Amino acid sequence: MFNYDEKPELNITPLVDIMLVLLAILMVTTPAIIYEENIALPDGSKKEISNTTKESVIVRIDGERNVFINGTKMSLAEFPDTLILMLPSLNLNSPAYIQGDKNLIYNDVMYVLKTLKQAGFTKVALQTAG
Repeated sequence: MFNYDEKPELNITPLVDIMLVLLAILMVTTPAIIYEENIALPDGSKKEISNTTKESVIVRIDGERNVFINGTKMSLAEFPDTLILMLPSLNLNSPAYIQGDKNLIYNDVMYVLKTLKQAGFTKVALQTAG
């Protein structure tokens, strides 16, 4: 009837099946999880105020994604071309200050910063309301 000389075999097929199902469930649910971190950006330093001179370039971005270079209005899409046209009248060695609306998308501010750096401005700073 029962052979005591025969060693028992471990059948791991059900264990592997369960692990594959768990892995598939984790792979499907992980991308659906949204991590939301509320970040409160600082208002800025109250001690040091940047001195804007006549040669300073002020780039302002409003809530509707309009860009103003020293008062000249353009859309965000027109900004690189208009900046290239205005370069002869701007001093690349003077500081460029970016003033952005606090409700702007971070990518829009970084786009303006990158465009100013590519245009040749060496001193670019972000200004806050503080």
